[in-house]
Amino acid sequence: MPENDDFLIEQFPLAPVDDYLIHQTPDPVRVAYTTDPRFFERHWNVFHDQAGELLVVTGGSIYPNLDTMEAFAIVTHKGVQRSVRAFRRIGQDRSNIHAGPIKPSIVSGLRHWHHSLEENDWGIRYELDWYDTHRQMYRASHSSLTKGELPGSQRHVTSGFESFGEVAGWVEFDGKRIELPRHLGRGTRDRHWGIGRGVGGPKYQANGKAPKAGWIGGNWIQFQDFAIWGNIVLYRYGDARTGYGKVIKTERRIRFEDNTKLMCEAEIDYTLDSGEIKRVHFSKLGQQTAFMKCGLYGGSPNGVFQGEYVGDDIVEGDKYDLNDPQNRIALAGLNEHHCVIRCGDEISTGILQPLEPDAYEACVRGDKGWAFF
Repeated sequence: MPENDDFLIEQFPLAPVDDYLIHQTPDPVRVAYTTDPRFFERHWNVFHDQAGELLVVTGGSIYPNLDTMEAFAIVTHKGVQRSVRAFRRIGQDRSNIHAGPIKPSIVSGLRHWHHSLEENDWGIRYELDWYDTHRQMYRASHSSLTKGELPGSQRHVTSGFESFGEVAGWVEFDGKRIELPRHLGRGTRDRHWGIGRGVGGPKYQANGKAPKAGWIGGNWIQFQDFAIWGNIVLYRYGDARTGYGKVIKTERRIRFEDNTKLMCEAEIDYTLDSGEIKRVHFSKLGQQTAFMKCGLYGGSPNGVFQGEYVGDDIVEGDKYDLNDPQNRIALAGLNEHHCVIRCGDEISTGILQPLEPDAYEACVRGDKGWAFF
């Protein structure tokens, strides 16, 4: 079926996905279970080499009750970050997750995606295949019904699954192509949906203030015998351990750049539900960071928040030299740092994602679990 079918509007609210035997309510799939404007569906992905030269982050979100969709692609190579963002109306076909030049496709659910970034004004392109290697498990987290900022309102809930995997393909920028073979391409992803914190910017927040992109941030690290995604432990397909494990305590010790207050080195102790303590050392690889402001987390550099309508079929982007500390300060927020990671005798690379400069301020205050390294 063509990507844009003008006749579908005649069939509202039916959509092509309704032809599949997948309904969970009496409503068509285009109709969300809640009228809350913050309801979202999202995919997020980070890909990286093992040399510390190439980092790619991409994702996209659909907001059915706002009839908006957005997608972003960030490529950082040797400390230079290029970004593309695209916006459009959802229309009738929620199964179409393309936006502008950003065109991911699900090849095989829970196993294989293809990510394509086509020609654009910011000089970056890629064709990348993602292969899941770790067991995805459904889970959900709920905010309190009694302690929300707006009593009686729908609680925040994020549900979905996460994974680690391998990636292969190529990335181009300014006419230069870098090949990423599967044995060197690594990364992680998630598929989340629910009532999103911060969706729509200040006008959908109870206090009317610009929302922050989280607090504790994230960490995505995989070694031969275990992988940690946030506060859970994921296992490879076929592992004798069932389900997933949990991190029950996290003790962070972080060293920061003097001029920017951004992380440059860290040591984290993860206490697992098995009783094991995994001590992992992180050392940032140069200025190989994806600043997620450029992916709309906490508001873009030009002030656009996730879920905000900016116009039909809009494509924008930017380029920053991260070797300039002033650029790092200006972009600081939720930041994904590509790091060399070490646990015992095993060395690999992974991602540490603090919210900055909040992480520095937590260490200054001596908050529980936060200290200087």
